[in-house]
Amino acid sequence: MIKRILAAVMLTLLVASGAVAAGQAPQSRLNPAKAVEARKYPQIVLYSTSWCPHCRATKEYFAKNNIPYTNRDVEQDDQAMKLLTGKYKSKGIPVIVLGTGQNEIVMHGFTPESFQENLKKAQAKK
Repeated sequence: MIKRILAAVMLTLLVASGAVAAGQAPQSRLNPAKAVEARKYPQIVLYSTSWCPHCRATKEYFAKNNIPYTNRDVEQDDQAMKLLTGKYKSKGIPVIVLGTGQNEIVMHGFTPESFQENLKKAQAKK
């Protein structure tokens, strides 16, 4: 059984490396329409935990509105916790960071109205 699994993994790797070696990029499973839609948004990073009801509401809002974001669980990710408490000077969650570098907009807490307001500001800076 293990030999069959290893053989299947090796075959998959060989096929994938053969396509790359032949100059063909592996096919993406991303929906092209969603990729175009995602470009409307700046980079969005959500600092959260799994148990936080406000974080859960934020994630649900993002999912419902097809807003692409990166979730950083501060209980699971030490670097995320350091950023949250150090760079963003927060001991509470959720914290949402829109944009990057000098164009960052940092939100402490979440309401749909404040998110939309800050999103417009971030898109104007883009």
